[in-house]
Amino acid sequence: MTNYELMFIIDPKLEQEQKDAEIEKVKGIISENGGELEEADVWGIRKLAYPIMKNTEGYYVVLPFQADPELPKELDRRLKISDAVIRHMIINKDEK
Repeated sequence: MTNYELMFIIDPKLEQEQKDAEIEKVKGIISENGGELEEADVWGIRKLAYPIMKNTEGYYVVLPFQADPELPKELDRRLKISDAVIRHMIINKDEK
């Protein structure tokens, strides 16, 4: 298994329950596809470097996980079509 880190930014206008549901949804995608989760690091609302979809702030979440190389492709596809996630990045921590 490969070590990955997912950082995603949720729309800050959503209610806290919706933000928590989105985090659980992402965790579910990783778990369903054989990934092993570590503890999510919720940074909360932070100012963005530049406006994204007319938002100047975003709700940041960092989620380290271990998975096979196919999982990040599926996770990327699902996060791209999510209305709640305004940006995301998946990093392979094992690559040098």
